[in-house]
Amino acid sequence: MSDPATIQSLLAAIEHYFDLMFDNDMSRFDLVFASSAQLHGLRDGNLRLLPAQDYKKALASGPSPKSKNAPRHQEILLVDFASAVQAVAKVRVRIDALQYLDYLSYHRIDGRWLITAKSFHIERRYDASTA
Repeated sequence: MSDPATIQSLLAAIEHYFDLMFDNDMSRFDLVFASSAQLHGLRDGNLRLLPAQDYKKALASGPSPKSKNAPRHQEILLVDFASAVQAVAKVRVRIDALQYLDYLSYHRIDGRWLITAKSFHIERRYDASTA
C-alpha cells in the first residue's frame, strides 16, 4: 500500500485503539471496534472468546489504567495491507500489570478503519505493586 492518506488513516485508527485501551472512554468504543468484532486469546491456558459488546461491557466495568495512573506503553510492530480496505496490525500494549501482543484485523467500513477481529496474547505480567 503506497497511498499515504490510507496509511495515515490506519495509523490514526491504531492510535485510537491505544487511547481506548488506556482511558476506557466508552463513547469512542464504536469508533474503534466494529459491532460484529470478535476477540480471541488464551488466558490462563483457556481460550477466551468475546464478542465486541461483551468486551465493551468488560472495559466499562472497571477503572481505566489512566485513572489508576498506570504506566502507558504501546508500540506498533507491523502493519500489513491486503488492500485499501483491509489491513492487519501487530501491536504491543500495556494495560495495568499486563502487557499484550495483539493482532488487530481492520476493515475500512464507510470510510473508517474498524477492528473486526482481535487476537490477543499476554506477553508479560508485571508485579502488581509496580503496575
